[in-house]
Amino acid sequence: MPLFRLLVPVLLALAVLGAPLSASAQSFTDTQRSDIEAIIKSYLVTHPEVLEEAMTELQKRQTAAEAAKHEASIAENAEAIFNSPRGVTLGNKDGDVTFVEFFDYNCGYCKRAMADMLDLMKTDPKIKVVLKEFPVLGEGSTQAAQVAVAVRMQDKTGKKYLEFHQKLLGGRGSADKARALAVAKEVGLDMARLEKDMASDEVKNTIAESFKIAEAMGLNGTPSYVIGGEAVIGAVGLPALKEKVNLARCGQATC
Repeated sequence: MPLFRLLVPVLLALAVLGAPLSASAQSFTDTQRSDIEAIIKSYLVTHPEVLEEAMTELQKRQTAAEAAKHEASIAENAEAIFNSPRGVTLGNKDGDVTFVEFFDYNCGYCKRAMADMLDLMKTDPKIKVVLKEFPVLGEGSTQAAQVAVAVRMQDKTGKKYLEFHQKLLGGRGSADKARALAVAKEVGLDMARLEKDMASDEVKNTIAESFKIAEAMGLNGTPSYVIGGEAVIGAVGLPALKEKVNLARCGQATC
């Protein structure tokens, strides 16, 4: 379809909807406007694919704008995203690609996505994994995150934290303080120290840092990832995550 024919109904629609126009266009009479409306309606009924094309283009532009926002925010907050001591670092701490996950212990999608993260660590010896508490699903999630941060404070190696993380996120039922403490005790942590650490500013500051980063990036759900310089929203599955890791590593879907 010629470009002019695509533009005509759009321009006419702008006229009818009151978009800024030239003086001559704004001087349409009521009869002329009715005629234009009839032309637009007829054209769109005859060529409904125009609406689909317009919506597709709008979606592409919105996606590109969101990606650009994420990219700029990642660059601006790179140190806090990738290297903050408040994140839990697993895998290869000197890895060539950093895989950051924002998660909530009550997020069903995070439960399913945990296997993807574990598989990446198992099969990719060059990947660095950073986990960030992002409790967005209510008070129980916040309580569980507070316990988890205290676990991280007690476990510098990340081994006990990972065991705690798998048991709490992989368990049945809702996560809250009582359940998180029970899991912490099960994995052999110092419970007296844990209770003390939970009341510290470090716990509050850790969770606040995650929310600050998420707000800057426009993240509002879990799981959300930052892989290299790109944000990935939602539980997209292992193949898609591997593709993003490869893109960060070598600039293509397979390395």
